[in-house]
Amino acid sequence: QVQVVESGGGLVQPGGSLRLSCAVSGNILLVHVMGWYRQVPGKQRELVARASGSLTDYADSVKGRFTISTGDAKHSVNLQMNNLKPEDTGVYYCNADVRTNTARTDYWGQGTQVTVSS
Repeated sequence: QVQVVESGGGLVQPGGSLRLSCAVSGNILLVHVMGWYRQVPGKQRELVARASGSLTDYADSVKGRFTISTGDAKHSVNLQMNNLKPEDTGVYYCNADVRTNTARTDYWGQGTQVTVSS
């Protein structure tokens, strides 16, 4: 079994900052990619940022404002979100592309709400 646990999120005013954290645990042989996705009502879940080793990838809308980095714990990532805008509002899901001893599978966290509003 593999578990994906997220923390952080909340309500912040425009221009503010938040930090999301995600940790993966369980019967893991290798974590290929970890990332954050965002979903708003009526729209598909979209990539915000992802990391694979030293490689990172960001949505155009967050470049220069968000930073994804490796956490202190094994198999963990942080997403530092600065200069937040109302359009950043949504449920943020952590994703982990994980190889176990039986398969390579995508795992998702339960989601954490980020609301940017004055």
